[in-house]
Amino acid sequence: MEAGAGSATGAKRARVLAVANQKGGVGKTTTSVTLASALTRLGKQVMIMDLDPHACASVHLRYYPDDFQYSVNDIFADGADGPAAGEIWDRIRQHHAEQEFDVVPATIRLAELEVDLRNRKGKGAILQQSLEHVRGEYDFIVLDCPPHVGILLVNALVASDLLVIPIQTDFLALHGLKLLFDTVKVLNKVLPRPICYRVLPTLYDRRARACARVLELLSMKMRDSMFRTVIGMDTRFREASAQGRVIYEIAPESRGAREYEELAKEILAL
Repeated sequence: MEAGAGSATGAKRARVLAVANQKGGVGKTTTSVTLASALTRLGKQVMIMDLDPHACASVHLRYYPDDFQYSVNDIFADGADGPAAGEIWDRIRQHHAEQEFDVVPATIRLAELEVDLRNRKGKGAILQQSLEHVRGEYDFIVLDCPPHVGILLVNALVASDLLVIPIQTDFLALHGLKLLFDTVKVLNKVLPRPICYRVLPTLYDRRARACARVLELLSMKMRDSMFRTVIGMDTRFREASAQGRVIYEIAPESRGAREYEELAKEILAL
């Protein structure tokens, strides 16, 4: 793979965005993929990494695990944070020609990491250390995280500059937010700096009074820790996913596409 502009010692240094929620069905993968595309459309160099053993982001972008010998799993192998790390990154990165960003696909083997790394020292910082080899090539690195607490989510949170928490505007979704905050609270006790986060309301139905109430509660509770952007319901996301495409490829002027552009601009302003 041809390296992007800049180097790890140059002026460019990627901001790492971890997209996570311990409740499924909140638009996590849609947010990861669409946000990466929106940032690219704004002229930024972007890489998206799929850290979910289910490989949803990979499949969404038409990177099928069975078609690739190398994956994000290789980062966590012995020596991935050592001198050979640069070569590993050259093998695992794929360039998405249509979206013009780089992709590191996932594999089901990620589900075995809890056992594989049980005796590994510093296992929570493997990703953070390995990313140092490529941060100089990008403006943003987007991590699509697994929906459960484990070594992969911990690695993503430790490596992140900003935790983006998509939360469906539904009362049941508030429980998943509490679970994630509990994890963040535990990590903040041992990390040198607290994890910075913003909540992103998703799947908002403007016609439903219950959605409006949840949004109001989130605004009151989260205050400055919530994005101003609200992602509404848009069937074009489902259509894009079914085609293995991003919404900007099929409906760039749709409401959902415009809302993620606003989110990208909001992140750039942080």
